[in-house]
Amino acid sequence: MTKPLILITNDDGYKAAGIRDLARAVSAIGDVIVVAPDGARSGAACAITATIPVHYSGPYEELLQCGEQVYACSGTPVDCVKLALEQIVPRKPSLIISGINHGDNASVSCHYSGTMGAVLEGCMKDIPSIGFSLWLKRGESYEQHPPCADTLAAIATLCQRVIEAGLPADVCLNINLPVADSFRGWRVCRQARGRWSAEWAPAGNPHVRDRYFWLTGQFTDLEPDAADTDFAALRMGYGSIVPITIDMTAHSAIVQIERLK
Repeated sequence: MTKPLILITNDDGYKAAGIRDLARAVSAIGDVIVVAPDGARSGAACAITATIPVHYSGPYEELLQCGEQVYACSGTPVDCVKLALEQIVPRKPSLIISGINHGDNASVSCHYSGTMGAVLEGCMKDIPSIGFSLWLKRGESYEQHPPCADTLAAIATLCQRVIEAGLPADVCLNINLPVADSFRGWRVCRQARGRWSAEWAPAGNPHVRDRYFWLTGQFTDLEPDAADTDFAALRMGYGSIVPITIDMTAHSAIVQIERLK
């Protein structure tokens, strides 16, 4: 019997530690093909490359050594998914997964995330799609705090269940993982209300005519006492699962907006 096909991408690049861990975690449940950017594309969100050609190279099977095929793409994470589906994979994937991102994509950060951009693209193609990200403190690296073995096993189990049961139409999953020595469990929750501020730090000489800045910032959880959000789950040591939808209609506001006509 043909094994499920799993397409994996990310926004940290095809050589990132997180994508290696994710590919190895699910290699036992399906045939794995990795198509990821040839370098970091953090913050790419749903961007596509529309002004220059996109190319890919590979496969680089030696990078993962679990039988996966690995390809590097010059475009964004969304480009990777689009290109893979039309030019690389031999059949429609049973699942698209993205990550494991080096840093969280909880709360409003999912809107900026190239990791989640790829997930939304997969969802728009009617393929069950999941993004995985690791909640790190400022200054910490993925290599310092990789997910433990039973967390990776829990990821594989969850992916298997999604392959078997599917996801609701137009719904994908944004999953964030805490740094932990053992897997405590999943919490299905909602996206926390949050806000980024102080987002620019000077880079270079402030007295020259052209002034340069690094994008940085401070995130504030605007509802730190809520118990049903992704950040609440992470603070309690659980992996957070937020179902998100590609339908951006504010259905609850339709009646109110009708009154403005």
